[in-house]
Amino acid sequence: MTALTLADLAVGQELSRTTHTLTRDTLVRYAGASGDFNPIHYNDTVATEAGLPGVIAHGMLTMGTAITGLVDALGDPTAVRAYSTRFTGMVPVPATGEVALEVVATVGAIDAKAGTARVDLTAEVEGQKVLGRSRATIALPAGGDAASEHAADEDAADEDGTATA
Repeated sequence: MTALTLADLAVGQELSRTTHTLTRDTLVRYAGASGDFNPIHYNDTVATEAGLPGVIAHGMLTMGTAITGLVDALGDPTAVRAYSTRFTGMVPVPATGEVALEVVATVGAIDAKAGTARVDLTAEVEGQKVLGRSRATIALPAGGDAASEHAADEDAADEDGTATA
């Protein structure tokens, strides 16, 4: 896979589109890993008594899951320099079966001078937005003509034996 560069990006370009399935088993595993054993994430009675529609996914599980498609598309998790979101909806997880979290990552802005791009993520469950103002800042090499010219110069130098790596 060729590494993505800023020159490869355009505002409005879709970088990833993923669907993640969450089950009650997912919630239990996340609770164990995170230490968040709030019963609204595994007990229907407690969740409904709290005014919820039933058991809901952990917010941080939803947030972490939402960014994975972008990270996979970039091929390098260190390219993500910042990530923030607002929780705008709940992710109800049925007692049996699963729920689908659909995420699209789209280039929102490019700052060539800084070497970064803003990626806007939309995350929905059954057509309802569950994350708002979900944004990641990614850092990528510039690419484009300057990078191509530099690579061509290196190739020419290699041919006459004057450059070494």
